[in-house]
Amino acid sequence: MAEGGTTLEYTPTWVVALVCSVIVIISLAVERFLHYIGKVLKKNNQKPLFEALQKIKEELMLLGFISLLLTVFQGMIAKICISEELASKWLPCDKKEHKAATKSTAHFESFFSSFTSHHGAGRRLLAESSASSDYCAGKGKVPLLSITALHHLHIFIFVLAVVHVTFCALTILFGGAKIRKWKQWEDSASKEEHNLATVQSRRYIQVQDHDFIKNRFQGLGKSYVLMGWLHSFFKQFYGSVTKSDYTTLRLGFIMTHCRGNPKFNFHKYLMRTLEADFKKVVGISWYLWLFVVIFLLINIDGWHTYFWIAFVPFILLLAVGTKLEHIISQLAHEVAEKHIAIEGDLVVQPSDDHFWFNRPRIVLILIHIILFQNSFELAFFFWIWVQYGFDSCTMGQVRFIIPRLVIGCFIQFLCSYSTLPLYVIVTQMGSSFKKAIFDEHIQDGLVGWARMAKKKNTNKNAADGSSKVGHKEKSPPVIELQKLSNK
Repeated sequence: MAEGGTTLEYTPTWVVALVCSVIVIISLAVERFLHYIGKVLKKNNQKPLFEALQKIKEELMLLGFISLLLTVFQGMIAKICISEELASKWLPCDKKEHKAATKSTAHFESFFSSFTSHHGAGRRLLAESSASSDYCAGKGKVPLLSITALHHLHIFIFVLAVVHVTFCALTILFGGAKIRKWKQWEDSASKEEHNLATVQSRRYIQVQDHDFIKNRFQGLGKSYVLMGWLHSFFKQFYGSVTKSDYTTLRLGFIMTHCRGNPKFNFHKYLMRTLEADFKKVVGISWYLWLFVVIFLLINIDGWHTYFWIAFVPFILLLAVGTKLEHIISQLAHEVAEKHIAIEGDLVVQPSDDHFWFNRPRIVLILIHIILFQNSFELAFFFWIWVQYGFDSCTMGQVRFIIPRLVIGCFIQFLCSYSTLPLYVIVTQMGSSFKKAIFDEHIQDGLVGWARMAKKKNTNKNAADGSSKVGHKEKSPPVIELQKLSNK
């Protein structure tokens, strides 16, 4: 008999075969399902979404590797012994209050008991790690991390990754649904541009009479900066992007980057940009894993870290939404302060100067952090609920639980229907454009041509002799295409 029960030596072969068959069938089904989705995306020329799917596979592979490490080294970790005094510091729960029931959550416990009752006594996999406990007890110490705690940590990491990928997919799905509604604005603007009667009837108009200026320019001037920021703050909650905003920003982008292509479909470009950014958002970067480690470190009894941490993505989301709205207002102010009357349509001037540190890409990084931290908060809540029950000391009191859930749902809703669409269109107001401006086959052709040109240039320089060694110049088009391919 081993520490966790009967070994494989004394387990019926049909039980081993049955369990292995179920695990293999489920794994193959998931693998085939992902493979099928990849084939559909490639068939429909959805390269950005296909790359996002590949990113999800990479995350699954990372999870598998983490799972393997925890499984292989759990015995070694459980036999690392520390003193009882050291093990009693920085605890998520107070051992003295562990036996006392939390009265404020009693009525919630009865409501959710049908969902969690089978976990109270049922979660005993690897719980009796008697060997490691006896090993450390013989030295007058306790295990660094019990096998039970390792198993729970194992489950939490898996739940976190699944919830993050799911919430990112939902955010992109709902945000994309709102952006698709802008197609009617794209069609309307395109028809007006190709309507000869409309073009000929254009005349000088007062800038203040333009819808974009009416909605965005308050006429307050630079001395009332605070009022402009307050207006931008509240604007993100209602009508974050209007038709006049879309048509004006669209024209500004086309006149800056596509002046020779007046038929450019700005809406399709936005959708391709959204799909390309999904690949970056769905991944879990190193700094996000660092956040997980820091939270697990400071989740100490009495600190209520799980409550205060919920305000981090909330504040970041409001800051990002306010900044994006303020950029649109800044573009309106620039035009209104420079011109009194204009002929034809209003044209804004995109610039990186409007963004934090002159880098529009920072906005995407912040949205990535917001989505992950919100996913972490909700994943942690549901994991504690299922693993330990609603009355767990780690769950906290109801007065802390309800605001966390409300904030999490609010973040998910606002990010999907306001912040993400704002990001997609406002970040196009930078000084440069993204490679999504080209169709997929054109992107592949240009990048391939750039690589061939670079290779030929390198071979030519190598054949010129030692006098040109180390002097490998690139033609300007090759340089620009290589920069574009790296974006």
